[in-house]
Amino acid sequence: MMRQKTGMMRRTKRRRLPSEPMRIQDSLAAKKRLIERELERLLSRDDSRLFPVMRYAVLPGGKRFRPLLLLSSGACFNAAPRLLLPFGCAIELIHNYSLVHDDLPSMDNDDFRRSKPTCHRAFGEDLAILAGDALLTLAFEVMAGAAFPAVALRRKQEAIRVISRSAGVDGLIGGQVLDITLTPEKLTRPKIDELIRKKTGALIAAAVEVGAILGRARPAERRDILDYGVNIGQAFQVRDDILDSIRKKKTGIPDRPDYVSFAGEEKARKRLEGLVRRAVSTLEGFSSRAEELRYLSASLLAPDPETADS
Repeated sequence: MMRQKTGMMRRTKRRRLPSEPMRIQDSLAAKKRLIERELERLLSRDDSRLFPVMRYAVLPGGKRFRPLLLLSSGACFNAAPRLLLPFGCAIELIHNYSLVHDDLPSMDNDDFRRSKPTCHRAFGEDLAILAGDALLTLAFEVMAGAAFPAVALRRKQEAIRVISRSAGVDGLIGGQVLDITLTPEKLTRPKIDELIRKKTGALIAAAVEVGAILGRARPAERRDILDYGVNIGQAFQVRDDILDSIRKKKTGIPDRPDYVSFAGEEKARKRLEGLVRRAVSTLEGFSSRAEELRYLSASLLAPDPETADS
């Protein structure tokens, strides 16, 4: 009997639940697989000249930080994944279009992204420009075609409006203009903050806010979740700037306006930590519902260069 009981105890021990971080990682990995499958489907419409270029730009790619934020934000409010997924994929398409254009010779003139030749190096500048245009327009086609019940159409419209604003002159495009026109000697604290807020922060904040919109968050909850998104969007760009500064030291790439060139690496690291702390503090009222958002914000403090391309 004792031998049998011991065997049962051993079997029970092997079946114990995974640790909290592992459970969160598994949940995020499942969400990422969902995102990857849908992006693959969206970009496999046909094999005409442009679609292989679009697939090259998007698949495989990065950590899908933005759509994961959207799906995790929506999960805080029990939003159905089928409602969230089109908007998460749309934001990822917009993000990747911006990378294709950002790499062009007239912009950053980069030769490699995600350890492979940039889109214009692989296919030519003409097709790269058109592929970027196509990714942007496909994003809006995906959002407009998302199936929603009639009673939820206002939420769908609001989500599209928020994403549109974050991708335009008040967000990503406005930030890109600052990025190519500002020189390091002309940087001021207000200007660098505006650049960070628009170029990278706006689309990340939109991802978090759209999850709350589609999840029917109450006004106070939406404000808190947006505050989280604003802080985490700024933190993401400051971290990117730190990683870029490390690469510049190795490659001798000329400086572009960023937070490290403005404040120095030590102050940039302190600001990154402060932004992550503030982001996490805004989630206090969400208890365990926001565990994935907390995990994603904490991941920005990990020494992982891959995040810069995600």
